[in-house]
Amino acid sequence: MRIVIGEDSALFREGLARLLSHVGHDVVGRAADAETLVDVVARAEPDLAIVDVRMPPGLTDDGAKAARRIRAAQPEVAILLLSQHVETKHSVDLVSQGGFGYLLKDRVLDVDDFLESITRVAAGGSALDPEVVGRLLGRPTTGALTPREREVLGLMAEGCTNVAIARRLWLTERTVETHVGSIMAKLGLAANVEEHRRVLAVLTYLAEYG
Repeated sequence: MRIVIGEDSALFREGLARLLSHVGHDVVGRAADAETLVDVVARAEPDLAIVDVRMPPGLTDDGAKAARRIRAAQPEVAILLLSQHVETKHSVDLVSQGGFGYLLKDRVLDVDDFLESITRVAAGGSALDPEVVGRLLGRPTTGALTPREREVLGLMAEGCTNVAIARRLWLTERTVETHVGSIMAKLGLAANVEEHRRVLAVLTYLAEYG
């Protein structure tokens, strides 16, 4: 796939570019600051933009803001945010359209999982780091969802299928389906395309309880 990398650390940026090129991806652009990133993505029209949350000029959330601009101008471009620390401010808006991931940079060291994540995101799915999900879902709630349902919803937010959730939680797939149905009902989500409902479930929960 065609990939643009937005990262101000030259060492990390070039190391990531070499990894992606080594496995057959085409790195069609690089940017060290948020403004350049937006311009490079506009010109290169990649399948995926990998973006550091903290980029110049502000080194706060400029990368995430650039990602939102990219999504608004080029909704077909998948976005994968990378961050040294968990920062969730812009995640809800970006994940609402799919083709979005948010991973901590340490996850890049697990090469196979990282490459699987970028493939899933580029295909329109989601990939949220467990620590990000924990931050988003771990705050006190009204108790509408049970602890087990919050676990299931957290894994849904990571992009797990029902089969994968069943394996992670040592449950049967039918039990997971029951939990998912209960989650949908409690969040007031009517029957719809399943993948769309799963994204809506995560978004609704974050908007209400995040």
